[in-house]
Amino acid sequence: MATTFIVQGSVMKPCGMIDAPMMNNADAISVLAFGYIIGNIIYPELNRRQIKIPTTHKFAIGSAFGAVAVGCAIITDYQIHRVYKERGEAISILWQSFPYFLIGIGEIFAVSAAYEVAFTVAPAKKKSLASAANLFMVGGAPNVFCIYLYNACRSWFLNANGLAHIHKLSDYSTAKVVNYFWLLEAIAMFGVIVNLLPPVKNWVASIEEAAAEAVKTPMNTPMIRKNLKQRRKDRGGTNSNNDEETPLIKAKKHADYLKYGSGPELRKFGSMRAGPSLKNAHHNPPHDVGQGQSTSLAREVKNKLEPYADKK
Repeated sequence: MATTFIVQGSVMKPCGMIDAPMMNNADAISVLAFGYIIGNIIYPELNRRQIKIPTTHKFAIGSAFGAVAVGCAIITDYQIHRVYKERGEAISILWQSFPYFLIGIGEIFAVSAAYEVAFTVAPAKKKSLASAANLFMVGGAPNVFCIYLYNACRSWFLNANGLAHIHKLSDYSTAKVVNYFWLLEAIAMFGVIVNLLPPVKNWVASIEEAAAEAVKTPMNTPMIRKNLKQRRKDRGGTNSNNDEETPLIKAKKHADYLKYGSGPELRKFGSMRAGPSLKNAHHNPPHDVGQGQSTSLAREVKNKLEPYADKK
């Protein structure tokens, strides 16, 4: 589409330093200006009112702005032919500012929604691949499609002599470039209709809901649970029986660690021993057993030796 705009602008009258290639910057200016307005004013106001625009409706809005932009290009093309036939003059390049600004607004809705869907719907390990694929679908695939479409409609870009040199106003007036714009208009309107169909809307919404549920409950994935168990085994050497620990068990272990430390826990158990009771031992100290035994032995020896002492 941008290439066709440049072809059309090449036969229009420049406005100072602004010519056909320079007008392509109007698209970027439109994205910056209206992107700020939509992102900081319109979307927050819709969120405040709890209004959510479905993804397919964003695509439809973007395609609708594109269709209006192509409609402005068609009007500009008819104006080029009319002024040339009446006065033999070219119209100002500023006529193309309307299509470029409308295309920029459409890109804010459609392209940003495409990036959002590609990143949120894709699995965690394939988000970069999904973003790259979306970048190709937004920037690469349309250019390839336009090349094939241009070759199929090549006869519309030929002048009265059958040549593809239509950069002069006299040659452009004999070509049928406006037919190509009408074809682009039909494609844009087809995109609007498809994205407004309820089955398409429900299909895209179901994909987004499935991706959202996968993000909310990632432990339902067997592979993730397996990887988590393996990481726990490698980190602490725990077996699979202790893999699932509730917060209460973790809190109890932490309390035991603060109370007893990380060393072995020693507990006091009851035991049996021989000997007198130690209860009130400091009040009734025990007798000296050895001293009593020696006294009785001396008395016995004395009694046995006394008869022999009397005989002498």
